[in-house]
Amino acid sequence: MGLRPNLLTRRAAGVASTTLALLLSTAAVGVVPAASAFSAAPSEVCAEPADVHSDARIKKGGIAKHEPNELTAKQVREREADLAAALRERASFRAGAQAAAPLASVTIPVVVHVIQRDSTRAGGNIPDSMITSQISVLNQAYSGATGGAATAFGFQLTKINRVTNPAWYPIVQGSSAERSMKTSLREGGKNTLNVYLGELSDDLLGWATFPQRKLNSMDGVVVLSESLPGGTAANYNQGDTGTHEVGHWLNLYHTFQGGCSGSGDSVSDTPAEASPAFQCPTGRDTCATAGLDPITNFMDYTYDSCMYQFTAGQASRMLTAWNAYRAA
Repeated sequence: MGLRPNLLTRRAAGVASTTLALLLSTAAVGVVPAASAFSAAPSEVCAEPADVHSDARIKKGGIAKHEPNELTAKQVREREADLAAALRERASFRAGAQAAAPLASVTIPVVVHVIQRDSTRAGGNIPDSMITSQISVLNQAYSGATGGAATAFGFQLTKINRVTNPAWYPIVQGSSAERSMKTSLREGGKNTLNVYLGELSDDLLGWATFPQRKLNSMDGVVVLSESLPGGTAANYNQGDTGTHEVGHWLNLYHTFQGGCSGSGDSVSDTPAEASPAFQCPTGRDTCATAGLDPITNFMDYTYDSCMYQFTAGQASRMLTAWNAYRAA
C-alpha cells in the first residue's frame, strides 16, 4: 500500500544476515517496565508465572475460541516482575564469574516441524522452498533490511522435520493434541527456535510462547503453513506471521497491549494503540498520547504488505530478554 515499496524486491533478492555486529547492552534502553517490575528486594525469589501463555495473530474478522491474543494486566505485571528477577539472577551469577558476558549478537538455530495430514499440498505438505524463504524473511526483518531498527538476531535453519499425523492436523491451540505434538517433537535448548507449521484452528494465523526461566516442552512458535512466502493465505502470505510470532517468542507484546493506558507494550518508542489495526489504515490514531498508531510495526495485526519494522526499543527489549532467559 505504498508504505514499503522496496520490500518485495529485497525479499526476492534473498537478503539475509545471520550474525549481526550490533552493540546493544543488556540495559533495557527504551523499555518501560510495569510498575511492579523492580519492586521485589534483590534477595527475594520471584515466582515464575504459572502458565505458558501464548500470544497469537488473528485474521481480519477472525474470532478465536481461545482468544490467545492479548495478556491481562495481571499477566503483564507477572511477566515484567519475572523478567526483572531473571535479570537479577543472571547478574548475580555473572558476578561469581560463573557465566559468559551478555551477548550482543545472536544466531538462533531453527528447527521446523511440518505437520501434515497426508502427502498433498492441501494436506499440509508445503515445499522446502517456502521454508527457506521464511528464514530469509526473518533475517531481513530482524536485521532491519526492511526499513526498521536492526536487532541482534539472525536465524539459521538447522532441520526440517516432516510428520504425517492426522491426529495433530489441524493444530488446535491449547489442545491435548498440541501438547502431545510439541512434547514428542521439540528439539534443542532454550536458545533453539522450534517452529510448527500446518493448518490451524479458529481462524488463527499463528501463536507463540513467551520465554521462561525453565524450558517448557510447549516452548516454540506455531504458524499457518500457507502464511509462509508464496502461500495461499491472501494478504498474509509474505512470511510476517512468522516474524510476528518470533517477536513474542523473544518477549515482545502486541503494540496494542494495554490499550491507551498504563505501560502498554512496555516499550517507550511504540506509540500507544487502543486496539489491533487490521488491513492498512494509514493515519489511524486511537489514543490521545503522541504518535499515530504503529500500524507498520511487526507486532500489530495489519496485512503483511503494511508491516515492515521493529523499533530500537523493541530490539533492546528482545536482547535484554534473551540474555535473561535464553542465553546459555
